[in-house]
Amino acid sequence: MTAGDFRVVHVDAVPANTRRGGELRVMLSPATVGSTSGFMGVAVLAPGERVNEHYHPYSEEFIYVITGLVTLDLGGVPHGLREGEALLVPKNVRHRVRNTGDAEARLTFFLSPLAPRPELGHVDTEGGPG
Repeated sequence: MTAGDFRVVHVDAVPANTRRGGELRVMLSPATVGSTSGFMGVAVLAPGERVNEHYHPYSEEFIYVITGLVTLDLGGVPHGLREGEALLVPKNVRHRVRNTGDAEARLTFFLSPLAPRPELGHVDTEGGPG
């Protein structure tokens, strides 16, 4: 790989996925930059909004709160996170993220390793936007 092979991806260049709640934008992925070990994105949640419960059979998920106050439910146990805090979600652990503050929350997430196929990487356990 040479310096000309690198690609900068701006958050506004990636369409928001709202299917699971909030606005999820996967910025660095096999599709956007050809990554082979994982993917990274940003989540934006309005006050009271959530990303529905799900789990990842193949990946750990690293979550870092950029701004706001959220509650991350891990296996049904709530963990409050505020700006500047991070948490690791182990493989196969059901989790959801809820904005429990009174302002917009922004988080970054990174999952690794990749699932063998994209459709195997995310298992929803509740439906509809939060």
